[in-house]
Amino acid sequence: MQNNHIKNGYSEVNGLNMYYEIYGQGKPLVLIHGGGSTIETSFGNIIPHLAKNRQVIAVELQAHGRTNDRQTGLSFEQDADDVAVLLHNLDIHQADILGFSNGGQTTMEIVFRHPALVHKIILCSIFYKRSGTFPQFWDGFEHATLNDMPQLLKDGFLAVNNNSDALQVMFNRDVQRMKTFKGWSDEQVRSIQVPTLVISATQDVGTPEHAVEMYRNIPNCELAIFPGGHGTYLGTIESLENGNWPAFNAIELIEEFLDKKS
Repeated sequence: MQNNHIKNGYSEVNGLNMYYEIYGQGKPLVLIHGGGSTIETSFGNIIPHLAKNRQVIAVELQAHGRTNDRQTGLSFEQDADDVAVLLHNLDIHQADILGFSNGGQTTMEIVFRHPALVHKIILCSIFYKRSGTFPQFWDGFEHATLNDMPQLLKDGFLAVNNNSDALQVMFNRDVQRMKTFKGWSDEQVRSIQVPTLVISATQDVGTPEHAVEMYRNIPNCELAIFPGGHGTYLGTIESLENGNWPAFNAIELIEEFLDKKS
């Protein structure tokens, strides 16, 4: 990703010094990264494309990348409130939101807690209940160590925050949040009224069947399932083979969804 952002910096948000970057001009689109990730590792490949036609606001959440930690565990509710305050500080009153992985779960909480902020949402590679993924996924958190984290994600964190202690804190907080994940009820998910695009992959963390379940439960929803793994269609750094982003990716689909009149 080229360093062609119009603006970047930090904003005081609920006790955090929250980092953000802004690219392009036009209708705002907020990007929320996955657990263990940074702006670059989740969205470095896709930002240059999206910023051609809109204003892209990419954030880094508590304990991730350049944003500091606070003395509390992570929660999707708190992340949602943090993003809401950041948008207020940036004088953005409504935006489309794309959340990848844990960022998609944060996006759901933004819809529930701050509905006036949201125009459309794109939920990428997420599940909303524990049965939406495989039992071994949950088993893995019981004995997870930093050695289990993909090396590319560790390298990505240290490239923007060269602090191994901070990396360990981020890992611990992400693991603990997933160990205690309760999710949302079908009734809550059916309450989502904004236009929604669910994107998943054939070898994703969430099952294809669960992606279809989300599509069935969200009233105004579209669904796409791409070949590949967790985030390959977005070009997330840890998902790519030999660093190559597949030609068959989600760019055109995302653009079409965002440009469609609602």
